[in-house]
Amino acid sequence: MKPSMGERVYLVGVYSVLTIVGLLCLLPLMHIASISTSSLQAVSAGRVTLFPVEMTFAAYTQLFENSPVVSAFNNSVAITLVGVVLSMGFTILAAYPLTRAYFLGRRLFMMGIVFTMLFNGGLIPTYLTIRNLELINTYWALWLPGLVSVFNMLVLRTFIENIPGEIDEASRMDGCGEWRYLLQVVLPLSMPVIATLALFYGVGYWNSFFSVLMYINEPDKYNIAVLVQQLIQSQMMLAQMNGLESSEQLNLSPDMVNSAAIIIMVLPLLFVYPLLQKYFVRGVMIGAVKG
Repeated sequence: MKPSMGERVYLVGVYSVLTIVGLLCLLPLMHIASISTSSLQAVSAGRVTLFPVEMTFAAYTQLFENSPVVSAFNNSVAITLVGVVLSMGFTILAAYPLTRAYFLGRRLFMMGIVFTMLFNGGLIPTYLTIRNLELINTYWALWLPGLVSVFNMLVLRTFIENIPGEIDEASRMDGCGEWRYLLQVVLPLSMPVIATLALFYGVGYWNSFFSVLMYINEPDKYNIAVLVQQLIQSQMMLAQMNGLESSEQLNLSPDMVNSAAIIIMVLPLLFVYPLLQKYFVRGVMIGAVKG
């Protein structure tokens, strides 16, 4: 059936808005990428807009050879991978029992969990707790406070509750216990929402900034987000890399190095997101709507 005139106007409006929003997101990233790959003369003259001018990768070469970017990148990968595994494991273990009707005190536990969404101890009590646990300067200070997101746990719980009861009954008749049912039935069926929540956790850990500044004191343990912030703040960082007096001796400008660092930070997420996009849409919609 052909769409009516009103539907066509609606679709044109929707696509126009989405195109504008997409360009607003894409164009700044293209500008930063162009600055990072253009020559010093082009950047200094303000001739770089959306595409590189006199392309060079000197900023990336300088970053990887003479700055702690590689170390910070590896720290970010370690923080993200371990954090996602821990958070997903505990989120699953928290969500699954709350879907079992025979679990005593289920409503009471739910009320306690939801309570934490509305009230928390605050910044200073949290810092004092982390310090008294002697977790300062360790990555556990980043993983433990946000180990389980209540919102993500509720999404996963709703998804598991929507798995047909007939599957549960058939599994029980085949002698399936709780752990086997969780590992061999629930988790494979929940892969869309698990991939979505893993992406949520991954983006959060990758972009960790304030918590790293607050709990990590050793620069060698900084992640890429904190390092980029320091690069942007310190306009003399470039000259300090090799003990040079001026960045012009490296044929680079601070803007080029800062832009290259931002691209290095953003690039992994740009590669991962398209791989999980199909799960992202299905996971959010199915997990958020109780059918």
